[in-house]
Amino acid sequence: MKYRKREEVNYWMSYADLMSAMLMIFALLLTLVILDYRELLEAKEKQIEEVVSVKTEIIEALTDAFEESNLEIEIDQQTGAIRFPGSILYESNSADLSPKGEKFLRDFVPKYFGILLQDQFKDDISSIIIEGHTDKKGDYMYNMQLSQSRALSVLEYVYSDEMGDFKQRELAQSIVTGNGRSFSQPLKDSKGKYDPDRSRRVEFLFRLKDDEAIKEIEKLVDK
Repeated sequence: MKYRKREEVNYWMSYADLMSAMLMIFALLLTLVILDYRELLEAKEKQIEEVVSVKTEIIEALTDAFEESNLEIEIDQQTGAIRFPGSILYESNSADLSPKGEKFLRDFVPKYFGILLQDQFKDDISSIIIEGHTDKKGDYMYNMQLSQSRALSVLEYVYSDEMGDFKQRELAQSIVTGNGRSFSQPLKDSKGKYDPDRSRRVEFLFRLKDDEAIKEIEKLVDK
């Protein structure tokens, strides 16, 4: 009697087949992750472009508004900060506004707020900062107190009766602040050397609502 040899069937995948299947799954998942990240990155890049576009438009508007004025100001084309020498507003080592400084603010402030807080830009502005800066004479805390007092004196005058009413006065109250920076941000002259005259200054700056978010996005993109 002949016996039929039993054929064994291997129901298990070989190790090589298993690894191939796992690699295919991993590649598929990786592709999906890359696609999702690319879409996220493109969305964030678009957000950055929109914020940069708004800031550029504001800087151009400020430049156009003040380039033909007789006001002694300097506009930073990268940040939009407007600087003017402290000597325009104050006597040396003083935080009391001079008559010349008061007139300067009456000419400057309504026009500045009028540009930033017009309908085109006001929803993008998160804050307006008045900053006082000093040169390096004296110690840090003396200059911190002086710079803060100067920033505060400008802010007080902006909302004084002497300034008079201007269209954006009430709206600006919710976003304008004053800060002193002592001599922590000195400026240089055209030759790259420390310039005490330029460093003694007051600055008007603005921040956009998306500025902080953009900084975090840029950190991620640069990694």
